[in-house]
Amino acid sequence: MDKDRIFGTAKEFAGKAEGAVGDATGDAQTQASGRAREAAGSVQDLYGQAKDAARDAADTAVNYAKDAYEHRGETVRSGQKAMAHEVQDNPLGALLVAGGIGFALALLMSRPARRPPPRWRYYG
Repeated sequence: MDKDRIFGTAKEFAGKAEGAVGDATGDAQTQASGRAREAAGSVQDLYGQAKDAARDAADTAVNYAKDAYEHRGETVRSGQKAMAHEVQDNPLGALLVAGGIGFALALLMSRPARRPPPRWRYYG
């Protein structure tokens, strides 16, 4: 739990209490001050929640990256097995995909270099 969440909850509670005192006494200024403090506490609490969520997401991503790094050989082998299984199930589709990739690479490799547009020269 983040300190912003703790302080935000405390401010929100204090603002509610101050607003209740303002309601009981009929003082509009105390009511407004209480509502403002309550809103500020809510915002600070939400900010703390966002920081916690970002920290949790970063920790999860780091854990996934560490796991992938530690088990990289198994991951590659399982990917190769899955690809081999797909090729065995659908050899014509795999052949068409490989041909399409080869055709696209051939087009990219054989394109002429871009030349700048010709400049007009005036000979006077």
